[in-house]
Amino acid sequence: MSIANNKKASHDYFIEDRYEAGIVLEGWEVKAIRSGKVQLRDSYVKIKDGEMWLLGCHISALNSASTHVHPDTERVKKLLLSRKEINRLIGKVEQKGYSIIALNLHYSKGLIKVEIGLAKGKKMYDKRAVEKEKELNREKAQMVKQYKRL
Repeated sequence: MSIANNKKASHDYFIEDRYEAGIVLEGWEVKAIRSGKVQLRDSYVKIKDGEMWLLGCHISALNSASTHVHPDTERVKKLLLSRKEINRLIGKVEQKGYSIIALNLHYSKGLIKVEIGLAKGKKMYDKRAVEKEKELNREKAQMVKQYKRL
């Protein structure tokens, strides 16, 4: 079951590989995510000292949060992947033009997981070509629908 999606990711990047990673969260963050107060729009993954960290994921604190908790909405969160997957991603990210971005936040067996993707940025002409293709497919669907009516 999906909690939040990064819709802008497929528009700005070619997604080549997808991985599911665990995420280290604090208690107030879990409560806020369960109530849907999370945004992945500008989130990305940074590799530091052989570990993966999620940056730019905005989790808004609930109004009913405890008084002794001081929530940081832009806190850097550690991602949990196997060493083999981390090494594979490090090797690919070192190639020119690749980055790792967060695509989806979802539940898996009662746990909150993040789907990350190995992505290569699109150029402006790539984005135009994709838009043109979508428009053509839309027109084809309309023509088929009209043809079936006759």
